[in-house]
Amino acid sequence: MLSEPTLTSRSESGSDIPLLFWRAEAPLLTVGSAPLGGGIGVRRWVVNATVPMSYDRDDPAAHLAELAHGLDLVGPGVGLLTGVDVTEVVRRTDSGVRVWATVGLGTPVWAAAPAPATPAQRVGTVNIVVHVPARLGDAALVNAVATATEAKAQAIWELGLPATGTPTDAVTVLCPADGEPAPYGGPRSTWGAPLARAVHAAVRVGGAGTVVPWSDRPAR
Repeated sequence: MLSEPTLTSRSESGSDIPLLFWRAEAPLLTVGSAPLGGGIGVRRWVVNATVPMSYDRDDPAAHLAELAHGLDLVGPGVGLLTGVDVTEVVRRTDSGVRVWATVGLGTPVWAAAPAPATPAQRVGTVNIVVHVPARLGDAALVNAVATATEAKAQAIWELGLPATGTPTDAVTVLCPADGEPAPYGGPRSTWGAPLARAVHAAVRVGGAGTVVPWSDRPAR
């Protein structure tokens, strides 16, 4: 089981910057595209950390490992970064599948659009964390990432944006490491269907208003 996220902050460059973290009661089988702990493997925690829009470190995995160490998170885990204020995380549940999304759509893009002549000056990130309460087979895990991405793209289209996502989106799907593996994770499968609905709902809600990056907000 994955805990509900804990909201805390860390001090960097003279600011208190928010971050979320989840702990697993037992190691969870995980698939994802996160800069730290991506791929398929067994993970014990997840961190989703806000960073300023000026973020320019070229070692995000090392940075996230430092943050995890500061939180006393041990063993392998997953680390995500976003310019979004993670206090605005959106949670949705459907048939036992739990989803948390931080939604920044500052740079919406079509996945297959031509490369821009110059890099985008502003970055938006949609980070999605999914917990499925049943063991998924390896192929089903990969399929679940595709299903989450399709549901995210549907929500973005319904929000009126001509886009499938942003250049820096990430998805992490976690499930128990033991048990009979479910073979499918597609949008009409036992676990893929509620996953799709929960991701769609979370991204729709998270992207419905104007999201101001954390570093663009007036100092509190």
